[in-house]
Amino acid sequence: MQTFTADQLKSCSKEEVISIVMQMQQENALFAERIAVLTADKFGRKTEKLDCCDGQESFFNEAEAEADSTVAEPTIEEVVETSAVVRRKAGTREQDLSGLPTRVEEHVLDEAQLTDIFGENGWKRLPDQIYTRLEYTPAVHEAVEHHIAVYASRKTDKIVRAEHPAELWGNSIATPSLVAAIMNAKYTNHMPLHRIAAELERTGVTLRKQTMANWMISSAERYLSLIWEQLKAELIQRPVIQADETTVKVTKDGRDAGAVSWMWLYRNGEYDSDHPVVLFEYQKTRSTEHPMKFLKGFTGVLVCDGYSAYSKLAKDNPEIEIANCWAHARRHFTNALKATKDKKAASKTLAYKALRLIGRIYDEDKKSLKLEPEERTAYRHQKILPLVEALFAWIREHKDDVPAQSETGKGFAYCLNQESCLMTFLHNGLVPMDNSASERAIRPFTVGRKNWVLIDTVHGAVSSAIIYSLIETAKANNLKPYNYLMLLPTEIPKHMDGTDLTFLDQLLPWSPAIPDDYRKPAK
Repeated sequence: MQTFTADQLKSCSKEEVISIVMQMQQENALFAERIAVLTADKFGRKTEKLDCCDGQESFFNEAEAEADSTVAEPTIEEVVETSAVVRRKAGTREQDLSGLPTRVEEHVLDEAQLTDIFGENGWKRLPDQIYTRLEYTPAVHEAVEHHIAVYASRKTDKIVRAEHPAELWGNSIATPSLVAAIMNAKYTNHMPLHRIAAELERTGVTLRKQTMANWMISSAERYLSLIWEQLKAELIQRPVIQADETTVKVTKDGRDAGAVSWMWLYRNGEYDSDHPVVLFEYQKTRSTEHPMKFLKGFTGVLVCDGYSAYSKLAKDNPEIEIANCWAHARRHFTNALKATKDKKAASKTLAYKALRLIGRIYDEDKKSLKLEPEERTAYRHQKILPLVEALFAWIREHKDDVPAQSETGKGFAYCLNQESCLMTFLHNGLVPMDNSASERAIRPFTVGRKNWVLIDTVHGAVSSAIIYSLIETAKANNLKPYNYLMLLPTEIPKHMDGTDLTFLDQLLPWSPAIPDDYRKPAK
């Protein structure tokens, strides 16, 4: 902002002073809005829903915050999932529990006690009173000593060994179940390795975190990467891919301390497949060359935010069309409302009006989700296209009514700059309105990042990307992550001596060869 001396102000005309004051008021308002947005971003609720209750959940007092005496105790059927889903009817409790591992405990009175109570032969036994309770057994570890029978010919030097499980690595105590448990704790449940090591030690097992890190990196590089590549080949063939990226710090990547790396995420379109694929890829930078290399061979629609790398990718590859995210389009308007303390005044702002107009588009699009893609496209043309066109006409009408640097002004500019990409979803029923599915898929990584903060090496970052990919893809396909992580290093080593990789098809998350009890029952 331009500064003035007292003499300069004295020489200004009335109109010039008014202009200066108006400029100061505008800049003060922009500054106040910016401070309010930063404060809300730092300390406020991380949501774009403005009509929900105030306050934040606290992990510290989560028990107190979540406790509700009105919530009924769950039944055993509600708590434990069975391998075969049975629709419960009155009087069929035994059938519901048939798939559970059940231990029966008998509680009886001996004959002396019964005689003392009822007299000699003065009693008869009625049907038992039966109730079920759910027990929990903490992790159990056991050392398995393998004795492999060895046979030798009496006439030749031929020696044969009995069949035995394939080892992950020679002379290592690691087993698929142990490695899967460590991966599941770190990447599914977000526990740093030092906490996993401490928990194991409390159960009588001493494992250094360096050893566990070596196991995970070796498993990912040698075995799990084969499935990752198979899933990538599958993903590239899909008609719609959604992409996002987030930061990660890697301490030993050959660059100066504090350098920021990136974890890229790619997943299938939210509406285009019954076999979801979610893949992470680590890269040192946010350069366009990374998605360009990953998406080589892809022809279709890429759903993403307004980051310039994606638009450049589409310019260089005419086979890729960009669909921009409407959740990002409304974000600046949401920030403007969060920064407005007077809620009554907020309802009269352009930001509020913009959100109402975008909300109408969302509401109408939700009505099309049960339709087939072709029907959804027709519905969008008929019902939603007029709403979108009206929104952009309204934005052009009011874009000069607010400062360009304000949150509302930034929202207007974003929408107009991305107008053609924001309209892509209207012409393709497989394309979602926003990129929320990618943001949901990348969230487990960001949650884990808060716990372990950084990754030590590039090898660790690449391996983490592979493991996160398999866990999130397993979850998306209704698999139990631990079981799937155990299955892969159990089966893949059996085939490492050959060059035929067709066996990997049987290990894809949607393969009918995956055991039924590795899947969560449908609800």
